[in-house]
Amino acid sequence: MADSLSFPTLVPPASKLPRVGTTIFTVMSQLAQQHGAVNLGQGFPDFEPPQRLRDSLVRAMAAGANQYAPMTGLLRLREQIAIKSQRLHARRLDPETEITITSGATEAIFAAIAATVGIGDEVILLDPCYDSYEPAIELQGARAVHVPLLAPRFSIDWQRLRDAIGPRTRLLVINSPHNPTGAMLGAADLDQLAGLLRGTGILLLSDEVYEHITFDGAEHHSVLRHAELAGRSFVISSFGKTFHCTGWKVGYCVAPAALSAEFRKVHQYLTFCTFNPAQWAFADMLEHEPAHYLELPAFYQRKRNRFRSLLAGSRLKLLDVPGGYFQLVDYSAIDDELDDVAFSRWLVEKHKLAAIPISVFYETPPATRLIRLCFAKNDDTLRAGADALCRL
Repeated sequence: MADSLSFPTLVPPASKLPRVGTTIFTVMSQLAQQHGAVNLGQGFPDFEPPQRLRDSLVRAMAAGANQYAPMTGLLRLREQIAIKSQRLHARRLDPETEITITSGATEAIFAAIAATVGIGDEVILLDPCYDSYEPAIELQGARAVHVPLLAPRFSIDWQRLRDAIGPRTRLLVINSPHNPTGAMLGAADLDQLAGLLRGTGILLLSDEVYEHITFDGAEHHSVLRHAELAGRSFVISSFGKTFHCTGWKVGYCVAPAALSAEFRKVHQYLTFCTFNPAQWAFADMLEHEPAHYLELPAFYQRKRNRFRSLLAGSRLKLLDVPGGYFQLVDYSAIDDELDDVAFSRWLVEKHKLAAIPISVFYETPPATRLIRLCFAKNDDTLRAGADALCRL
């Protein structure tokens, strides 16, 4: 009988992301499921996408749109995005060279960073910021430089931002409406940003996935409205956020032709193309039902106002919500000892309510007691969540 084979002990390779574990969104959603809790943590609606969108998806599949889409995205969809951009931002886009359909906004963010950032480069992030930015930067051998926003309005500290710019700065990431705070950049902010970047080779990544969720008559000032900034920018949008279908994972990136060409080099080897039937469905919605995204501000303002009224009897301090679908609350009147991670775990385990601690969005968290609650939920969910919070 032949001797049994022996193999050397496998030594795992060094981690490229040694500080990264399972995201807080996955952790809190799993805890919510485990404890039967109301989930106001992860940012997804618990109501269905528009009926027309679902019907269009079924029709596209029945018509045979089940194979690869073009790498850059369905041309009809890119043409509708160009029409939308002209209508909303007076920005004329070339659908052939300046618009790319992606497998969600997160893929678009990664592709933009991977296409432009290299070893030794620096990328400026404004804290608190979405947790996918920094891992994408680190995987390129680059370094994230964190500049904290000014609470409680979470505005840009222009002097600190100016001081953070150096010879290795390659990219600046902005996000408006902002996750997790809901803060929004105005026209004056974009002018100031343009002045700061003028004469540099620094590129801009503008995460605008909540672009249609703004309140109290405020306008979303897209980078696409600002000719000088648009010329150096990747602008990222999300159909999932706009059409209540985050599980479909379809987004897009708008960038000048030269930047789009580099972006597409990464995109084609990252996902190559994106879910084909959904692209037909989104094109149909943009062409025949543009009222949907035009009505989103009023739709979500009703939810925001409803949720805030339900929390009026609680001991939570509610921060202002200019845009997006998250409510920040200060829980210090309930417990000033527990940090936000411990408080969020206690909240889901003992009181059946899942939230997201704000410290996970910072490199160096401030001494605050804030958690994020998602109000993109139906009335029954909002009422159940508010009842749990009002009992604290």
